[in-house]
Amino acid sequence: MKTKKIAYFIVILSLLLGANFSYGASEDTRYFVKSASGLWRKSLGARHVFGNGFTADLSAWQLKVAGMFGLEVEPVRKLYILPEAEAATLTQTSAKGRPVSRQVPSAQVQWGIKMIYNDSTLEKSSGGLDVNVAILDTGVLKTHPDLKNRIKDCKDFTSLKQPIVNGQCEDKNGHGTHVAGVIAADGGDDARGIYGVAPEANVWAYKVCGTNGSCWSDDIASALMTAADRGANVVNLSLGSDASNQLIADAVSYATAAGVLVVAAAGNDGPYVGSIDYPGAYSSVVAVAAVDAAKDVPGWSSRGLNSSSEPYVVEEGDVEFAAPGVSIESTWKDGGYAVSSGTSMATPHVAGLAAKLWQVEALDQAGATRGLLQDFAHDLGLLSEEGLPVDDDASGFGLPQLR
Repeated sequence: MKTKKIAYFIVILSLLLGANFSYGASEDTRYFVKSASGLWRKSLGARHVFGNGFTADLSAWQLKVAGMFGLEVEPVRKLYILPEAEAATLTQTSAKGRPVSRQVPSAQVQWGIKMIYNDSTLEKSSGGLDVNVAILDTGVLKTHPDLKNRIKDCKDFTSLKQPIVNGQCEDKNGHGTHVAGVIAADGGDDARGIYGVAPEANVWAYKVCGTNGSCWSDDIASALMTAADRGANVVNLSLGSDASNQLIADAVSYATAAGVLVVAAAGNDGPYVGSIDYPGAYSSVVAVAAVDAAKDVPGWSSRGLNSSSEPYVVEEGDVEFAAPGVSIESTWKDGGYAVSSGTSMATPHVAGLAAKLWQVEALDQAGATRGLLQDFAHDLGLLSEEGLPVDDDASGFGLPQLR
């Protein structure tokens, strides 16, 4: 018995020493370990703990030893942010060629916001007061003039040193800051900046994606569950993957059961039927495709399976809405503005509208808000042989707009 204890101690010590090498290892060394053992969590350096196991960054030696002990281990998948093309930054310069101290947008209310408001003369948006919108993305520039008053929570789920870093959400990519501006930019203290759909909403900036736009699914799942636990109303996921993911699926179920409305990008893999990405493909998630200023769905916007499912009933693989997603100008990581396209940009238009329309008096607030978005959706012109609107693969219920 004493010999077995010594051997066990040696193995555990080896695992602990091996953990020191995991931080410098390849970025493809994250695994889900199916074990509820606190000893294994400590020995392998658990990152995020879930109901049926935990994730950890494992060295080759740790992985080998885990197998020797019969632990069931599987790789953790990645998802990716979904801009269609690299953003074009807009930087004004002074007469001397230096960047001006306060960048201003080309227009304070962009065409996409006007389209959502169904008002081409709109000069300022409103709404979203006391509604919490969690943005799971590359982070947000919390000092941006148009966002600094909106950021109410800031967390980094991507740090290798610890699973969650409070107060940090630096955006080195720009994607998350762009998304945040579409949802809740408030024009800034000087009222010279840009406006989002719901400029009074609270933004929770949860960094789950790295500078290169890749996002570990366990970081996303942990952030989604954290948002639900803290009382988020809406979660924006401008990211995706072409395959279902159990960690994400479980986290989505957890969040929706807690009353969270999850809004996600449909993807940029069109025009093929059934090209929608996950988690947008889940029936419990609002999947958003893109339209341009002419209300046409671009070829790259992913299509759903709507034409082969029950009309106007959201099933797995369906697109639910289409929203502005082409040449969208919004806030950027340098404190200025940038133009980008993609279902990543369409998604926050719907998330922002959900915040503006949030049905606070309803028993099922998320369900009532989702139903209202469906009621407010305008068909984009496809008709059946009988001349009736169609729940089509490209736009689902259509374009949600204020009445």
